[in-house]
Amino acid sequence: MSDVIRSEFGAVSGAVPLRGRARWRDGLLAAATWGAAAAVTWFLPDVIKWGATGLFALAVAIGAAIFLALSFAVPRLGEGAKTLVHYGPWFIAIGVWFTAWELLTAKLGWLPKPFFSPPQGLLHVYVTDWERLLVCVAYTARLWGLGFFSGIVVGFAAGVALGWSKRFAYWGMPILKLIGPVPASAWIPCTFFIFPSTFHASIFLVALASGIPVAILTAAGVEQVNRSYYDVARTLGASNRYLIFKVAIPASLPNVFVGLFMGLYYSFAVLVVAEMLGAKFGLGWYLQFNTAYSAYANVYAALIVMALICAGLVRLQFILRDRLLGWQKGIL
Repeated sequence: MSDVIRSEFGAVSGAVPLRGRARWRDGLLAAATWGAAAAVTWFLPDVIKWGATGLFALAVAIGAAIFLALSFAVPRLGEGAKTLVHYGPWFIAIGVWFTAWELLTAKLGWLPKPFFSPPQGLLHVYVTDWERLLVCVAYTARLWGLGFFSGIVVGFAAGVALGWSKRFAYWGMPILKLIGPVPASAWIPCTFFIFPSTFHASIFLVALASGIPVAILTAAGVEQVNRSYYDVARTLGASNRYLIFKVAIPASLPNVFVGLFMGLYYSFAVLVVAEMLGAKFGLGWYLQFNTAYSAYANVYAALIVMALICAGLVRLQFILRDRLLGWQKGIL
């Protein structure tokens, strides 16, 4: 690596020279904090015995070794190490969090069982109950997928109609404004009467939570399209169908994606409530079942799974948005 690239790396990431070479300072600090967490977990006695203590100590020690190796390898990777360098402070913070979490729960007992679990308690859940968790994830994915995608399809179509047709907006917008502020869970009594099963009622609740923000923001996006675009297209002989699909919808896509992001978060918030209506499996059912037995380590483990799934879906939406709206770069 050239001296120029090496000096730039040092200026950006805080790397320092070591006998003519550079090292990643945040990587060294991350290795130290993760090593401290491994030492605390392995050498200090537990107030209450937890499963997977040795496994967690080994996993964290391996993480510390990886960061130690990366602290010398990253400066040589150049542009390919930007992501690692960017998240360096986060790796340090995670190591500090592991150490404090371990001390406050398993070692000192200041956060007592069963209300709080050390990290090895969550790892023990993943090791021993992974089959049931996978089944619950599959059931949740089916329910969420049916509810979310049906909700955004209906919400998108309704939003386009509301933004395009003044007659449709005259009747539809007041209804949407009346229903929109009401939490989806407030419609549970109606869903029990209308739908033949709790599964269909749960799909409706998720669809309602995800569809309303998509409808509102799509309507706003279509309504805000510059009218000169329509005038130019009509001058060239465009029909109403062309104006809707080739002008209005593409121009309103930034608003649509904002609605999709909001709908995703709202759908996950309602998902737990929807699965408590009588589902046999699912992450919401898993949370309720283990809460009833005070198995809070299982509850926290399921919450982390839900958070990771939601974060992954948000990331996918960002990728989809960047690809579909790439033509708007430099315009917006």
